[in-house]
Amino acid sequence: MPGLADPLERDPVLATDRDDAALGDRLLGYVWQPPRRAWWAMFLLSASGVGLLGIAAVYTFGWGVGTWGVQIPVAWAFAITEFVWWIGIGHAGTLISAILLLFLQRWRTSINRFAETMTLFAVMCAGMFPVLHLGRPWFAYWLIPYPATMRVWPQFRSALVWDMFAVSTYFTVSLLFWYLGLVPDLAALRDASQRRWQRIAYGILALGWRGSARHWRHHRSAYLLLAGLATPLVVSVHTVVSMDFAISLVPGWHSTIFPPYFVAGAVFSGFALVATLIIPARRFLRLGEVITLRHLDNMCKVMLVMGWVVAYAYLVETFLAFYGGDRVEMQLAVDRVRGHYAVATWATVFCNVVVPQAFWSSRVRRSPIAVWIASILINVGMYLERYVIIVASLAHDFVPSAWRPFAPTWVDVSLYVGTLGFFFMMFLLAIKLLPIVPLTEIREMRHEVARAPELGVLAGSTEVSR
Repeated sequence: MPGLADPLERDPVLATDRDDAALGDRLLGYVWQPPRRAWWAMFLLSASGVGLLGIAAVYTFGWGVGTWGVQIPVAWAFAITEFVWWIGIGHAGTLISAILLLFLQRWRTSINRFAETMTLFAVMCAGMFPVLHLGRPWFAYWLIPYPATMRVWPQFRSALVWDMFAVSTYFTVSLLFWYLGLVPDLAALRDASQRRWQRIAYGILALGWRGSARHWRHHRSAYLLLAGLATPLVVSVHTVVSMDFAISLVPGWHSTIFPPYFVAGAVFSGFALVATLIIPARRFLRLGEVITLRHLDNMCKVMLVMGWVVAYAYLVETFLAFYGGDRVEMQLAVDRVRGHYAVATWATVFCNVVVPQAFWSSRVRRSPIAVWIASILINVGMYLERYVIIVASLAHDFVPSAWRPFAPTWVDVSLYVGTLGFFFMMFLLAIKLLPIVPLTEIREMRHEVARAPELGVLAGSTEVSR
């Protein structure tokens, strides 16, 4: 009978309250539950990688960078390749969180916490390699313009100093942006905690948040201010990293296309890793109602656009090598596709140009397995791209008698595998200790949809995954 119908079904706002309460209880309950066997298996595997990183780092400190495969002319190799790769991956967090927030793209809400968390750990991994590559890492503080008795300042024309300022600025702003968005959820954890030490710990981190109108007003103002501050970092940070190469005279490097080329590649690889992390988490944490197929569809569209930008950069880079008339540049361009690094070059083209074309199909964009495989291939391709740019250019410089291919040692490989282990270990800890989706933002968005049904589905926020 109509009179006996559930009032929650008649009132969309009350029904939304019920759904949000169930979602919040499930996500907060995951924080309190003991870790599952799968979580422990992945955590121990990642921790073993961190142990390998520690062994390789100590070995490098004790015996120097001569333990790596670097030599003349390849003085930069795995370390700088991984530095550029990790920095690029960290760009998706700022793009998804800050730029999409300023453009009022609501589909960012369910995935921005993943991207912001990923950014912090990716920048941590990136910051390790310039320090290790110094040769004397215990003097890394010389890069900082600290007050010194001898009034010795850093060499501000050095690329290492530029990287120090770029990475530290990007990490600081990203950390503040991530933490500010996390404060309301930390307060929710504080209120839901069953143990005293948990209430104290989360209460300290929540900074006295009570959810009052005054708190929300200041929170939104600061959030938008940090978003506006973080937006230029997407362009500036990787532009600074690209200038490490563009200011040199090495064949294949001294090109003005590098800044936009590197920025597009950073966004490309960053979105790919976000998809790589979100799809398994969506499956194992049962987040299908929050991270819908529409979110995957939108991310694939961004990767498709960035893939075309990267493909255009490849064409322009090759065209300029022959258009400039420099014999060394032309020989390097030929050597990349026919020489010692031809396999890496063509694998880069396949992963970064051919694979993203599958995203033209809506069926592929809405298939989690297909998107996950494609995102992994894109990240492999972006790593190989940086490897070819750095190593192949140095190995094939101006003097043919000095040409020598690069061969990594176990220390090179261990440092890379170790940073992967560190990244995934920290990400697993973040998933276990914190709400990995912003509960307060999702609730706010759902209530807006419930109060304004004429707006329909906002960017897939209420779409049910199939």
